[in-house]
Formats: sequence, C-alpha cells, structure tokens
Amino acid sequence: MKINKYMFQEEGLHRFLGTLEARIMEVFWVSEELSIKQMHHKLNEESPYSINTIMTVMNRLYDKGLLHRHTEGKGRTKLTHFKAASTKEQFLAEQTKNVTRGLIEDFGDLMVTHIVDVIDEADPHLIQTLETKLQELKKRNR
Repeated sequence: MKINKYMFQEEGLHRFLGTLEARIMEVFWVSEELSIKQMHHKLNEESPYSINTIMTVMNRLYDKGLLHRHTEGKGRTKLTHFKAASTKEQFLAEQTKNVTRGLIEDFGDLMVTHIVDVIDEADPHLIQTLETKLQELKKRNR
C-alpha cells in the first residue's frame, strides 16, 4: 500500500493520514477485528462522530489497502468486520521507505548530503546506525 499524500507540516502518523484515519488505524493496531458500529462506539468515547463518517473513512482505508474486511451473514444479519492490513511498524516502515525512495530519485546527491547533515544534528547514535547500514551494503555489493 502506498500513500500518495505526504504532509510535511504534520508529525508522525499524521504525515500520511488524516486525523480520523490515523485515529481509526491506531484503534485497529491494538484490536483484532471490529465492525463499523464497534469502531463508532470506541471513537465516541473520546469525541462524537457520525456513524456514516466512520463508515466512509473505514471504507476509504479499505480502498487504500490499510484495512482488510470480510462479511458474514446475509440480509439483516449481514455484518462486516475490518482489521488492519499490517502492523503500525510495517505501515510506517513502508511509508517512510516510499518517501525516502522518492526523495532520493528526485534529488539524489542533495538528499544524501542532507540526510548526513540532519543525522549529525539529531542524534549521534543515528550516525552509527548509518555506518552499520553502509558497511552491510558494501559487503553485499562486493
């Protein structure tokens, strides 16, 4: 699943997802399966949402590949359950890799230079992580 929108001005998960999308995914990442009604109940404990809004957002998350769904029963007993398509860690790893790949493809040398500059400013431990990854890459390419 590739999220097509990246919001630089936001933080964390909100760089990839809207507020309600992020909240719904946070619930799924700590739950098994939930119906729209169950999600509505959980979210209404914090702030009121229309069940139609919850349904729309959950279906959009399904369309984006972030949720899986399956339906049981027929007619009045029909019930659809949703669950996360990946863990939060898998989602963030995939999305950050997509962003990084795009920046490297578009800006190449400039991106590499800025990564090193920002790592140096942020956390010296990250430099060690970068050095380790570069050594692994060099060994693979020999």
